[in-house]
Amino acid sequence: MRREELVDLNAFMTVAEEQSFTRAAAKLGTSQSTLSHTIRRLETRLNVRLLTRTTRRVSPTEAGERLLTALVPALDMISSEIASLSELSEKPSGTVRITTSEHAANTLLWPALSKLLPKYPDLHVELAVDSSLTDIVAERFDAGVRLEETIARDMIAVPIGPPLRMAVVGAPSYFERHPVPRKPQDLSHHTCINLRLPTSGGVYAWELEKGKRALRVRVDGQLTFNNVPMIRQAALGGFGLACIMEDQSAPYLADGRLVRVLEDWCPPFPGYHLYYPSRRQSSAAFRLVVEALRYRG
Repeated sequence: MRREELVDLNAFMTVAEEQSFTRAAAKLGTSQSTLSHTIRRLETRLNVRLLTRTTRRVSPTEAGERLLTALVPALDMISSEIASLSELSEKPSGTVRITTSEHAANTLLWPALSKLLPKYPDLHVELAVDSSLTDIVAERFDAGVRLEETIARDMIAVPIGPPLRMAVVGAPSYFERHPVPRKPQDLSHHTCINLRLPTSGGVYAWELEKGKRALRVRVDGQLTFNNVPMIRQAALGGFGLACIMEDQSAPYLADGRLVRVLEDWCPPFPGYHLYYPSRRQSSAAFRLVVEALRYRG
């Protein structure tokens, strides 16, 4: 394949991914007119239309989709091979892109990376903090970080943190007005603070478990947030009970600003894992990041 053809194919893939000539041109460092000419040249050479253009977006035609199906893994393989060349260098280099939740980024990734990066100046890490379940293959991330239960089985999953626990908590001022719940069924008589899940848009059902009995409890209250710090702030203000990660409530439990209830219904569960496709050819830089994040108990 001639170099010109490879350039044209990369231009087409970028436009299809960005769904915009403007964004694609900016990403490729060229002008829109030059990019349009490149796509027309490719379509003329293949004698088929690859992109459908409207006033709002650009999308692949059926022929374009077929080409993308073959093109994306091929170019990914080329990128992986180029990245693997860093193994020939004394120091790992390159960029590792990871999508992660805010909680995992703050408690696990940043503490590990802040120690690793000063030792490897040629290593670059991009963290995309996003609570939704991002498709790491489609979005071209090297890896993602999520709870083990949400990871597809065809992915390699590496534990990067200890087991986690949930905690049902409320402020002393709340319990001055309400009795302490002794069992999950008591929550129906309490004001609770709900979490709106970013993945499905639904409201989180509190997952409680004791022995072999597991419950998903729907709670009710005046407040619903899609942000855990806001839920905690409302709980501290006495606006209701909250179900949040144990470590997110620990300092407030220690100084008495929050009180924990139903602790025997909140057992540990597997924590955060770094996951990536099993077919991925990892670079030295990527392996270095994985080992720095790996949880060893």
